[in-house]
Amino acid sequence: MSEPALSRARAGDEDAFRELIDPYRGELQLHCYRILGSLQDAEDQLQETLLAAWRGLEKFEERTSLRSWLYRIATNRCLNALRDRRRRPQEVSSMVEPPEPTRRVEPMWLEPYPDVLLEGLADTAPGPEARYETRESVGLAFMVALHHLPPRQRAALVLRDVLGFHSGEVAEMLESSEASVKGALQRARATIDERIVPGARERAPLPRSPNERELVGRFATAVESGDTQTIVSMLTQDAWLTMPPEPYEYQGGEAIARFLRDRATRRGANLKLVPTRANGQPGFGCYLPDAHAPITRAYGLMILTLTEDSISAITWFGERSLVPRFGLPRTLPQEE
Repeated sequence: MSEPALSRARAGDEDAFRELIDPYRGELQLHCYRILGSLQDAEDQLQETLLAAWRGLEKFEERTSLRSWLYRIATNRCLNALRDRRRRPQEVSSMVEPPEPTRRVEPMWLEPYPDVLLEGLADTAPGPEARYETRESVGLAFMVALHHLPPRQRAALVLRDVLGFHSGEVAEMLESSEASVKGALQRARATIDERIVPGARERAPLPRSPNERELVGRFATAVESGDTQTIVSMLTQDAWLTMPPEPYEYQGGEAIARFLRDRATRRGANLKLVPTRANGQPGFGCYLPDAHAPITRAYGLMILTLTEDSISAITWFGERSLVPRFGLPRTLPQEE
């Protein structure tokens, strides 16, 4: 850290402050996303973190690194936001009653994270004590498992096992004892291990590899032609279709096919897919024809989880406002 920059920032120099914190913006936003599960909320809490850091820079004692200090502020801002969220519970505006699901779950407020925001973090390696690689720790399977944890367990696990901070550092960030942190980690790890299939990400094709492109291309062709049979043939036997925050989940080819056919009948038209990426995984912006104009309108996002030469999960995000966050247009000209 540049001592002159710190001195100038403490004297009120905003440019010096930006010089100090700019290297950490991307990783701090990703940290907030892991804790909160929402890109918009992560952006909001990042701004709250930087404002608090600017106002409290005189309190930074340099006993720890600036990075650790910023993570402490960000973590506590996120935990406060989660407490506020619980006081104002969100309601799920449920879809028209779908076919009977495999199971019904509690609503999970989880959104996808654009890969374009991950690209600048390639050199941000986790600490030596981290248990998860960056690619695994942003994947949807990990995020879903993470969001089954209570907030403080979630924060402890991200700080220790994803980012690699020492237990003592984590305890200081959470204003807790090291013994309490170790207990929270033990419970959190047990929950994560129950929900994540070991090595699943390693068996997937490499991102943007020929194998991935071929598999994703076949899927897109099947969706755009309404070929449910081919879609189902590409699924693993235990594949899941989920739709956060909707409580309906479908497992296996028969259940997923029943859901897809029901949705296709209600839409009355096939989806148009535009490739994108989220959480280190391939996906699509999905569009439907406008009945009153020669355009298609954004309808939602679909993210695929791959394993070897198959699809192990389809995750649908029906919030249409998410589509532009991935650099995709709200409308497209309708093909002749």
